[in-house]
Amino acid sequence: MQRLFTFIFAHILLLLVLISACKENDKDSENISLVGNDKEMSEPKSVKTPLSEEFKEYWYSGKAEITSYKLEQARYGELRDGNAVLIYVTEPFLADKQVKADQSNPNNVSVLKLNSTKKFLTGIYPYSIMNSSFYPVSDNQHAIKLTASVQEWCGQVFTQLNNRDKFEIKSFSYFESEGDQTVTLDKTHLENEIWNKIRINPDNLPAGNIKIVPSMEYLRLAHKPLKAYDAKAELNTKTDLYTYNINYPELERTLEISFSKSFPHTIENWSETYKSGFGPNAQTLTTKATKIKTLKRAYWQENKNSDVFLRDSLGL
Repeated sequence: MQRLFTFIFAHILLLLVLISACKENDKDSENISLVGNDKEMSEPKSVKTPLSEEFKEYWYSGKAEITSYKLEQARYGELRDGNAVLIYVTEPFLADKQVKADQSNPNNVSVLKLNSTKKFLTGIYPYSIMNSSFYPVSDNQHAIKLTASVQEWCGQVFTQLNNRDKFEIKSFSYFESEGDQTVTLDKTHLENEIWNKIRINPDNLPAGNIKIVPSMEYLRLAHKPLKAYDAKAELNTKTDLYTYNINYPELERTLEISFSKSFPHTIENWSETYKSGFGPNAQTLTTKATKIKTLKRAYWQENKNSDVFLRDSLGL
């Protein structure tokens, strides 16, 4: 009987030792988990560019900046005369729905929106092109949304990029080879957002060898795949105007944007060199845009027939 009691007591003691060891292991696991969480919490967050009083006074005045340009547009192997307009304005943006906010809300994201338009003729029929980019004034993330549309007598194409966990792109075209597409891309630089970044903080422009998604307009007109391409980017500050240059070796395409050194860094001109046309008519041409006039207007309120004369001020 005594042997049986000793045997049972020994097993109970062994069981208590094992339970204690398990608790120590659980405690160690919790510590490991906490260390991991602390590490995650300590990851650096993206830094917001502080807005100067000069910036706030210019961009939050309740008016848009409208700039007209004389355009020479390469299309089908020839240069076409036309006009371009850049319309910059700040507005509240809903990050989740990715549309302009109807109501004031602390969660709204302040964006610098750019609507750029081009109009030119190709023979008997007209082209109308519009790009929109919605870029946070905090300059600490990629554009929240991009859209691009091209209309001409053959039909129309439309592309939209939404910045979510990845870049989600939908593209619609009347061409069979392109049709309706849905593309998901890893986040990288976007050519369309460069125009916004210049106006906010040109010192923060990407430089060197980079991966970048070319403009939605170019990709559709040239019928190139929607993806990021290797490029070399450089900011030249040695001339009277700053010039930002992007060279795409694979596409044989170069974009140059020249803008004023001082705030508000107005875009004075740009050029885009690439192979225009298809087949034997293709040749390397340079699209150019040269500034005509800049106005600060609340244009959305100037929609009467009596306001049409304002287009003369823009040379349109």
